[in-house]
Amino acid sequence: MSEEQGHSEKGVSGIIKAMGLVFGDIGTSPIYTLSVVFLLTRPTVENVLGIISLIIWTLILLITVQYAWLAMSLGRKGEGGTIVLRELLIPLIKKARAITIVTMMTVIGISLFIGDAVITPAISILSAVEGLVLIPGLETIDQNTLILIAAVIAILLFSFQKRGTEKVAWTFGPIMVIWFSALTLTGIISLIKIPSIIFAINPILGWHFLTGNGISGFLILSSVILCATGGEALYADMGHLGREPIRKAWYFIFFALILNYLGQGAFILHNPGAKNILFDMVFAQSHLLYIPFLLLSIAATVIASQAMISGIFSIVYQGISTHILPIMKIDYTSSELRSQIYIDVINWLLLFSILFVMALFRASSNLAAAYGLAVNGTMMLTGIMISAIFFLRGSYLKSTIAGFVTIVDLAFLVANIHKIPSGAYWSLIIAMVPFTIIMIYMQGQKNLYRALKPIPLHVFLRQYNEVYHTMNKISGTALFFARDFHNIPPYIAMTIFKNNIIYQDNIIISIVTGDYPFGIEGGFKKNLADGLRVYEIRIGYLQVVDVVKLFNEAGINEKTIFYGIEDIVPSNLVWKIFAIIKRLTPSFVQFYKLPADKIHGVVTRIEM
Repeated sequence: MSEEQGHSEKGVSGIIKAMGLVFGDIGTSPIYTLSVVFLLTRPTVENVLGIISLIIWTLILLITVQYAWLAMSLGRKGEGGTIVLRELLIPLIKKARAITIVTMMTVIGISLFIGDAVITPAISILSAVEGLVLIPGLETIDQNTLILIAAVIAILLFSFQKRGTEKVAWTFGPIMVIWFSALTLTGIISLIKIPSIIFAINPILGWHFLTGNGISGFLILSSVILCATGGEALYADMGHLGREPIRKAWYFIFFALILNYLGQGAFILHNPGAKNILFDMVFAQSHLLYIPFLLLSIAATVIASQAMISGIFSIVYQGISTHILPIMKIDYTSSELRSQIYIDVINWLLLFSILFVMALFRASSNLAAAYGLAVNGTMMLTGIMISAIFFLRGSYLKSTIAGFVTIVDLAFLVANIHKIPSGAYWSLIIAMVPFTIIMIYMQGQKNLYRALKPIPLHVFLRQYNEVYHTMNKISGTALFFARDFHNIPPYIAMTIFKNNIIYQDNIIISIVTGDYPFGIEGGFKKNLADGLRVYEIRIGYLQVVDVVKLFNEAGINEKTIFYGIEDIVPSNLVWKIFAIIKRLTPSFVQFYKLPADKIHGVVTRIEM
C-alpha cells in the first residue's frame, strides 16, 4: 500500500468515526425539529418555504460558519470547547477584570452545556420511541409505556458507560453513515413530488417569514434553533478526532440534513395534518421499511446521547485540570485512547436528571419547550469569545464575521426567552446546580489559599537548612506536593519543623498546567538545598497524566508521600457547602492514583 493510499484510508476512517462520535446530536434533530415548529404555525406554502429557509440558513450560519469554520480554526492541536477558548483568550488580555469576566463566561458556558446534556438525550430518545405508535397494532400504546421504554434505554446506556465505549465505538460510525444515507434518500423521494420546495434555499423567503408574521414570526426562531442542537458538542468533541475529519464529515452531513428538511417540507405541504413529520413521511413512503427505519432512529438517538455523555466527561475533566471544578474520581476505560474516561458521579447524576426530565415533561413536544435556551446561551458565549480572540489576534475580517454570527445567536436567544414560563426554566434550574457548585468551589479555593498563608521559599529555606544539618534524618526519599514550589504549603513546614520528620532525600513535586492542550514534560530543577530537590511536571490542560509512571521513569523510588488535608471549620452556609464539597471529593493523591500504602495526610485546621 502506498503512503498516499494509507492517508486516504485514514481520512475516510476519520470521517466515518466523526459521524459516529461527533454528529449524533445534530444528526437526530430532523426527528423532532419540524414536528415542533408546525405545532406553532400553520403549514401554508409561504410558512413552509420560510421555515425551511430559516433552518437552512441557521445550519449555514451557526454550524458551518461559527463552528466548522471560525471556532475550529482556533487552537493548535484540534482541541475545542468553552474551557479551551478561555485558555486561548486569557493570555491575550491583561486586565484582571477582563480575566474575571472571561472566567465567568466560561463557568456559565459549562453550566449551560451540562443543562443541555440533560435535555438532549431525553428529547432524542423520547422522540424516537414515540415513532412506535405508527406501527400497525401499536397505535393505542399509551404515553406511560413510551416513557418507560425510553427510560429503560437510557438506563442501559448509562449502565454501560463504566465498561467504556472503545469496544463498540467502531460500530457508531457505520450506523450513522446508514442513518444519514437514509435521511438523504427519504428526503430526495419526498422532494421529487414537489421540486419547487428547493426555492427555500433563498434566504429572502426566511426573512419574509420573520418580518411578515410580526412577533410570532420572530418567536418561531425558538423552535427553529432545534435544528442546530449539537453545535457546541461538535466543537467540544473536536479534540477526539481533530479538525479535518470533522469538517469533511460535515460536508456530507450538511447536505443530508438539508435534503431531509426539504423533503419533510414537501411532505407537509402534501399532508398538512401530519404530526410526527419524519416518521409519517417514511411510513408513507414504505410500510415495509418503516420498522427498520424506526430501529435505526432509536440506535441513532442512543449514539447521539453517547456523544453528549462523552462530551460531558471531557468538559468535566478539562474543568478539573484547569481548577474550575473540584477533583472527582476518574476511571480510564482504555489503555490506548486518553479521551476514554468515566466519571462515576457525573454518570449517575446525568441519568437521574434525564429520567426526572422524561417523567416531568412526558412527551418530546413538551420537552421542546424547555429545549433551546441552554443551547443558544452556550452558542452566544462561544460567539463572543471567538470574536474577542480573532480581534485581539488582529484577524479583523474573521472577528467581524464572528461578531455578525454572534448577533444572530443573540436573536435566537431573545426568541427563546419566551419559553422560560413554558418549561425552559428547568434548563436554567439544571444549569444553576453546576454553576453554584463551581462558583462556591472557585471562591472557596481562593479563600483557602489565603488562609493557608504559603511560606515564601527563601523564608522556608533558612529554617530548612538549619533543621537538615542538625537533626537525625530518616533514610530514603519523601515526596511533598506543591502547586508552586516558590510558595511552600504550610503542611510541609509542619511536617518538617513541628513534627521533626525529615528524610535524607526530600523532593517537592510541582504539577504545572500549561497554556497548551496536550503534552507531558517532567524533570528535576536545580537543587534548592542539601537533600531538597524539585521535580516539576508540566502538562497540557487537556492531558491525562500517569504520575507514578513519570516517577519511575525519573528514577524516583519514594519511601513515603506527604500531602496536605484541610480541616475546614465553616462560619456560614456558603462555606459549609464548600466544606462538604471538599469532604466528598477525593484528594489529588487519589486523583493521580498514587500508591495507597505510601501516602500520609497532614491535617491543617482552617476557619472560614
